[in-house]
Amino acid sequence: MDYSDPKVKQAADVLQSFMAVTRAASEFTRRNAESLGLTLQGMAVVNTLHRDPGLTLKELTERLHASKSTLSVSVEGLVQAGIAERTQAEGNRREINVKLTPKGEELAGRSIRQAYSYRAMAAALEAMDEGQIGALLDGHRRILDALEAYEIDMERV
Repeated sequence: MDYSDPKVKQAADVLQSFMAVTRAASEFTRRNAESLGLTLQGMAVVNTLHRDPGLTLKELTERLHASKSTLSVSVEGLVQAGIAERTQAEGNRREINVKLTPKGEELAGRSIRQAYSYRAMAAALEAMDEGQIGALLDGHRRILDALEAYEIDMERV
């Protein structure tokens, strides 16, 4: 990698910019989770189950892009706290459905009402017009598509 190459410097600048924005947004999300007595992962599970009640553990792992073992620990913590409950899926005794309890629904409602990261992002976007926001989203989609299509030859690295 030639770090004097302007394209490499540009790639580093873009990555650092993405990481800075992600870090700032994640801090607002962390504060929201903390105010509810939840971890980030726990809040993600609660919000996901609020939108789509009764998902299986497998479906949760797919939606949240997390490992089954990580999610199992989070779900167990939510069950122990009375926020979620597990039941066997109908027709498949090996699958487990997860849904929120009334306490979990109340927490999800509070999380949505607070929505610190969404509020902060909406305030930040007020400095941009619709065309700029559309261009930003389009650029992000194009970068993500290119990143997902990029294959690294580990043999040559």
